[in-house]
Formats: sequence, structure tokens, C-alpha cells
Amino acid sequence: MKSLKKQRRIQLICVAVVALVAATALIGYGLRDGINFFRAPSQVLAEPPGPSEVFRIGGLVEEGTLRRGEGEQISFSVTDGGASVPVIFAGVLPDLFEENQGMVGTGNYINGVFQASEILAKHDETYMPKEVVDALKEHGVYQAPGG
Repeated sequence: MKSLKKQRRIQLICVAVVALVAATALIGYGLRDGINFFRAPSQVLAEPPGPSEVFRIGGLVEEGTLRRGEGEQISFSVTDGGASVPVIFAGVLPDLFEENQGMVGTGNYINGVFQASEILAKHDETYMPKEVVDALKEHGVYQAPGG
């Protein structure tokens, strides 16, 4: 009788382990396209990602680089104080998007240019994404709001 209980317990543990591994694999498979890593411009230039890798870049819109082209094409450079990466974007920019303001873009780095599919700008006078603040502080260019 004890042997039968022990055998059932071992079977139950094996089934639970298999179910846990399967669930973890399914979650990883489902999230594979939804995870975008953040990089500062200095990191992008130091270790350029492949053209098929989608990631987020953030920093300040470099002064004097914002150019509006034909149609909806917009180009500018994003900087973290240590490096500057050219960005192109085809679409409508957020209302608060302007030079010397924080931004985060999602897209691909192709032939030395970040091709953005989405651009986010700060949403009020004091907010800036944590990743952008950290990157600016690392290069000594971060200025606290109001100062």
C-alpha cells in the first residue's frame, strides 16, 4: 500500500514539473516579440544592434537637428550627452515633442540611422522616463526640473 502511494506521489510531481516547464515555455514564446530593450545613444554606437532587432532609444532631442521633410517624414538626432544618433520617423509627432526635451522611440537601427516606428515625448513639464534620466546622469548632462 505504501509503495502505491509513493509511486502516485512521484507521478504527480513529474506531471507538475512537466506542466510548469510547458507553461514557462508558452509564456516565453508569447512574450518574445513584446519585449523591447532600452538603449541610450552611447550604447547604440558602442554596440550597434542588428537591423532586425527592435529596441527603444531615449535621450534628449538634439538642438538644431529637427527637420520636417516631404509629407510626414521627420528627422532629428537624439543624444545622451555622450553620443548622438540620427533618427527618422514617418508619422505624427506628439504635441509635446520639441528640441532639448526628453523622448523615447521604438524601432530599428539600420545603416547608422534609427528608424522609429513610435515616438513618445514627456507628458508634462517634470516627467522624463527613468531610463532617459539614468543615461543623461551617466554623461553628466541631466538637469533637474526647475533648475
